[in-house]
Amino acid sequence: MEKSWRPKPGDKIFRVVRPVRLHRTLGIPGLFSTAYGDVGSSIYYALGVVAMSALGLTPPVLMFSALLFLCTGLTYAEGATALPEAGGTGAFARRAFNDLISFITSWGLMLDYLVTIAISAFSVANYLGHFFPVCGTWPTNSFVGIGIVAFLVGVNTLGIRLSSRLNIALVILDILTQLTVAVFGVLLIINIPTLIHNVHWGTAPTTNQLLFGISISMVAYTGIETVANLGSESRNPGKQIPRTVLLVFATVIVLYSLLSMTALSAYPVHQFDNHWVTELTERFLQDPIMGIAYAMPAAVKEILSFWVAMLAVTILTIATNAGIIGSSRLAFFMGKRQQLPAGISSVQPRFRVPGRAIIIFAGLACLMIMLGQVTILADLYAFGAMLAYTMAHVSIIALRVKEPNMKRPFKIPLNIRIRRKDIPITAVIGGLATAITWLIVVYTHSYGRIVGFAWIIVGLLLYILFRRITHRPIIARTPEIRPKLERLLLKH
Repeated sequence: MEKSWRPKPGDKIFRVVRPVRLHRTLGIPGLFSTAYGDVGSSIYYALGVVAMSALGLTPPVLMFSALLFLCTGLTYAEGATALPEAGGTGAFARRAFNDLISFITSWGLMLDYLVTIAISAFSVANYLGHFFPVCGTWPTNSFVGIGIVAFLVGVNTLGIRLSSRLNIALVILDILTQLTVAVFGVLLIINIPTLIHNVHWGTAPTTNQLLFGISISMVAYTGIETVANLGSESRNPGKQIPRTVLLVFATVIVLYSLLSMTALSAYPVHQFDNHWVTELTERFLQDPIMGIAYAMPAAVKEILSFWVAMLAVTILTIATNAGIIGSSRLAFFMGKRQQLPAGISSVQPRFRVPGRAIIIFAGLACLMIMLGQVTILADLYAFGAMLAYTMAHVSIIALRVKEPNMKRPFKIPLNIRIRRKDIPITAVIGGLATAITWLIVVYTHSYGRIVGFAWIIVGLLLYILFRRITHRPIIARTPEIRPKLERLLLKH
């Protein structure tokens, strides 16, 4: 039985704010819009990044990644309904293991949220380049992206309800736009013989390129962890979160398959200067969906390109907003569990949002925007995402073994029974796949490897310093601060 920690006389205690609960205001529309704002927006930049490596195998690579996405989504659905807290993967790891593992997992996930904010806001500026060409060039696109983040910080400090309503309206419009592009693609562009001839086995792509493409393709399926983080603000997480996960999966699997086949039909793989390339990545690396619009017949090109640019701006704005929401709620969890100082993660009594966390982590994301390269940001995302997803799967399996009788409003189907314990097959497959993918990222993505490990090391140093100063154990779980205990701490 793990010993719980309690303050001793003379212990140095940081100022603790009386706990303020987050509002339970979100239903399926709010959860779906936030998750799809993250997941559905990824195609606007991920398609080009994946196609640069996977070439003609881009559609099947995205479909393979979608299966991993489903496995991970089911894991998050079980974990978020059993533990409807703001911490997502960090909450799963903390319950299954300890505070140290929880912090490493949460800190890796925090990197993902920062990258989501940065890459989405930066891409907004690139699509604005359709209307104002200067916005699509560096450093103007970085400054525009920072301005978008600043605006959304202001929106989020006014409360989750306002930002959720903004998401719902924009997501409905964006899904209709993506569906329109997909329908035009099916009717006018998709060519099965061209898609077959795009693939040159072992050459275009090479084995290394294919592995690189698979690892980076996971950037196209971000957002499920955002749903888990919003479990504490969902009106009925036991039913709403699983339905949201499946609804998001069904939507993106259809749209991603059609859009990727349209892109590779419009811009076939060809050899240029002894290299296999596609014009999609040569001309439209940072705004690939605009490339699809430009490939349409003249009768629809002008109207569709204008509409795509406008809606790309809106959906990527939603993704930026989702990243801000996710990072602040994760910081709230980490402060609540004494993994970060309460001053960073405290909730504002008036609007009931972690305002300081919103400002701090949005500011760090703005520094990333100044990098000005989608490929580097995608590398960083892949590092943190695969680490967090792997720990999510491992934690759910561990909880099935350690706490088989835990109340689980949603339980992953398809289980194998080992020593009277039900082990979810999708969590095993997903855990192995994401762990292998993380190793591929570490091996093949230099920026992801260097910056990713540096982020983890700096975080660990801060965590250990904070726990030492406050005389808390580094590994063992510390209890959540309760109102009665708070009053005692405030007297010191």
